[in-house]
Amino acid sequence: MIPFPEEPPRPRRVEIAPGAVHLPGWLDVEQQRHLVRACREWARGPVPMRRTRLPTGGVMSVQSVHLGWYWRPYHYSRTADDHNGARVPELPDWLADLGRRVLADAYQDPDAAVGYRPDVALVNYYDHAAKLGMHQDKEERSPDPVVSLSIGDRCVFRFGNTETRNRPWTDVELASGDAFVFGGPCRFAYHGVPKLYPGSGPNADVGLAEGRLNLTLRVTGLPG
Repeated sequence: MIPFPEEPPRPRRVEIAPGAVHLPGWLDVEQQRHLVRACREWARGPVPMRRTRLPTGGVMSVQSVHLGWYWRPYHYSRTADDHNGARVPELPDWLADLGRRVLADAYQDPDAAVGYRPDVALVNYYDHAAKLGMHQDKEERSPDPVVSLSIGDRCVFRFGNTETRNRPWTDVELASGDAFVFGGPCRFAYHGVPKLYPGSGPNADVGLAEGRLNLTLRVTGLPG
């Protein structure tokens, strides 16, 4: 097993940059178990979990399943036109409600979440070899924040700037149960996952065999 650093005591809320907030341990164990069970069901289809093919011909190392809208680089659609043509399931109300609660806690303002209506969720599964290069979430037409939830093994989440994939950036360690929000001036910041710590999460307790699950909620701003 690859050694990983011991986890130090963590605060309840950390502002990484204006509009970017880390909420360590926001999900309790039962909430994590519920999400793992839901992700396992979504991964079966109608559009099953798979690795996204990039416009360059390469394939992403993370495996994904989508709710509400089907995502591929630079494009959203209701159906998996590059896969099996099936329509993706709707994003459930309970998951949107969870996103609003995260947003209210992150910005310490219940009113901040009143108009937040996420209509797409991207669920990414990272095995021990998976990484995610620096990128922007910019296919959406809405400037509303991105809400991210982590379950399983700890990872390094690299949160950068809005101008370039290069420095400056801040490396944040995300653990099982953590939430992360980025919006406002940081909404289009480059970010990625360069490293996972295999075996570092409470995976047996939350029902995840190995690796890491990440759920991101977004507002597309698209009609229909």
